[in-house]
Amino acid sequence: IETPLEPPPKAALTAASKRPAKHRQARAAPPPAPAPVLKAHASPLAVAEPAIGRPTGTSMPPGTEPAATAIGPLALATPSAAAAGMPDASRLPARGTIRYRVDRGDQGFMIGQSTHDWVVVDGVYRITAVTETNGLVALFKPFRIELESRGTVTAAGLVPERFSSRREGRATGEQAEFDWQQMQVHVGQRPPQALSTGAQDLLSFPYQLGLLPDLASGTLMPVATGKKYEQYRFEVVGDEDVETPAGSFRSLHLRVGGVSPTELWLAYDRSLLPVKILHTDHKGAIFVEIATSIELSEEP
Repeated sequence: IETPLEPPPKAALTAASKRPAKHRQARAAPPPAPAPVLKAHASPLAVAEPAIGRPTGTSMPPGTEPAATAIGPLALATPSAAAAGMPDASRLPARGTIRYRVDRGDQGFMIGQSTHDWVVVDGVYRITAVTETNGLVALFKPFRIELESRGTVTAAGLVPERFSSRREGRATGEQAEFDWQQMQVHVGQRPPQALSTGAQDLLSFPYQLGLLPDLASGTLMPVATGKKYEQYRFEVVGDEDVETPAGSFRSLHLRVGGVSPTELWLAYDRSLLPVKILHTDHKGAIFVEIATSIELSEEP
């Protein structure tokens, strides 16, 4: 956020104008403070979740569609829009690992850890997340879940093709298959549903947020969770400083409402990656993931 420079006093200007030219020295104005990647605005939480409809017009493979029509004040990300305005600081590093401490509630009661890994090679990405309990919690209530998202990377960001999950080492029925040729998504055992441009899965969407061209006014994103396919309406709360074991980060705070609301803090100087995630389940239990370490490749 740039801070305007204060003009010098009038008396100082008059005195300077009377000095001989050889004694006057030009003083360069200090450079303006760097602005954040995005300009965040306070925004009330909107929890309306409109039903997903079949896209109008002829279906086309990802990367070839025309720009999407805005939905109210929000718009779906499209290849043409992203290619024109994607900020350089928001590109996903080719490789990375984020380790999180998982707390129950917001009082720092640690119950486990989660590790997110990703790699992008030749336009193909793979993201994995392993979450498990530890300590006494693991002794009395052991739990381990593995999530995986695979797909491609285009000018619009991540284009998922398959999402799957495993619990205690065994595959679950919570999965999603994205058919971009037929513009259909298969979630679990449900019948095929109409697929919308910009759709993501439960694991890819936090990383796709940092690849969108503009989050200042929020965004509407279809997400396949493995159980269902629904619209996530992200609203911007504002810029906040977040203290984590991995460091202090100036972050963009986003919120998505609904029965199980989720909040994310995306660090500006870490490619808008999530350094804190807060989720409230349908029973009201709060779970917080806080970054303990972040390892990023130096590749573009």
